[in-house]
Amino acid sequence: MILKKWRWLSILTVLFLFLSGCSKTPPSDTIQVWAHSGPEAERQTIEQQIQSFNASQQEMTVELKFLSEGSYNSQVQAAAISGDLPDVLEFDGPFVYNYVWQGNLIPLDELLTPELRENLLPSVISQGTYQDCLYSLGTFDSGLGLYGNRSLLEAAGVRIPEVNEDAWTAEEFQEVLASLAEKDQDGQVLDLKLNYRKEWFTYGFSPIIQSAGDDLINRNDYQSAEGVINGPSAIAAMKELQSWMQQGYIDPNIDDAAFTEGRVALSWVGHWAYQDYLQAIGDDLVLLPLPDFGEGSKTGQGSWNWGITSKSRNPKEAMQFLEFLLQTDEVLAMTNANGAVPATKTAIAQSPLYAEGGPLHLFSSQLLMGNSVPRPQTPAYPVITSIFQQAFADIRHGTDVTTALNKAAAAIDQDIKDNEGYRSVGTLTCQQ
Repeated sequence: MILKKWRWLSILTVLFLFLSGCSKTPPSDTIQVWAHSGPEAERQTIEQQIQSFNASQQEMTVELKFLSEGSYNSQVQAAAISGDLPDVLEFDGPFVYNYVWQGNLIPLDELLTPELRENLLPSVISQGTYQDCLYSLGTFDSGLGLYGNRSLLEAAGVRIPEVNEDAWTAEEFQEVLASLAEKDQDGQVLDLKLNYRKEWFTYGFSPIIQSAGDDLINRNDYQSAEGVINGPSAIAAMKELQSWMQQGYIDPNIDDAAFTEGRVALSWVGHWAYQDYLQAIGDDLVLLPLPDFGEGSKTGQGSWNWGITSKSRNPKEAMQFLEFLLQTDEVLAMTNANGAVPATKTAIAQSPLYAEGGPLHLFSSQLLMGNSVPRPQTPAYPVITSIFQQAFADIRHGTDVTTALNKAAAAIDQDIKDNEGYRSVGTLTCQQ
């Protein structure tokens, strides 16, 4: 009797579970996405893109969460420790290597189509690559150069280079500054955006060292900065920069209006300044490459990127979302909103600003032709950039350049030693 009762209970249980399963539709896949709360135009664009993507899907939904830009990295680190990372994560490009070292990202090589990879800017591939695996993709990149006021430059009788191969030499740049200062009431003729903070100083001025032939770290094995960040060429280049300050050529630019108000003829800054400068200067605005310190004019690269976390249970679906963002129309939607360099060749070709003949074509050509240098591709980068920022501040305020760079080299090498060379990484093979 007891056996029959259990048999009937078992049948009823199976029947209940079967009917319950028939009465519900399978839940759709949800892709959680975290992004930084940047400029309003960027936020609105990504929100619209997610709405469009979700409308095109039947079995997949993307949920977006914005995190404060000021505390973004600390929030991501806290989530990684607690195991609460989303499927898709946005992050500032050069920090990808530290995230990979911590085991928080998966390689994208096997998920990315060959056609899309071929369409991406080489700078985007370079910035997202660590130990021969690709871990991040960006829908836009950045441009760095000199904006000039053509009328003021011509009045001083200086040559105006507009392509990378024709850049002023370091010696010629000194002569340019002197000629401009002779025509300027206070002699302050160059804006270096000293009102900016933190990462700007590494992004904006490490190209000086790289143009001179040195670097922030030895990239052969990323184990030491000694003799590189404080190498003879790096020291000479940073002495040159310090001399601009000591000779009174630099506007402190506390109000961020040195160039737009016509106080200076040159502004050392990125693509994001273009619209404000165009509005202020009009047809007199000209874009120039950074000076050549001996090994060719170099420029910065890298911006916010996307990666798929190791916590994602739906990496293929997450890649579908990233591929959507990298469609030509979507890339142009974002770069029309933020003014950045489109990350794909097809989008550049359709961009009024960055296509050949466009006013910002110099930026896209630099990225396409390999004139840009990615920030060091090592998990030590957060420490390297912090140390270089301090060295720049010291040099700016009159510290002996050799002393400042020797101190920086020692601090970087000590961090690498303390972290056992960052060799015990949490990376996955590219095939996983």
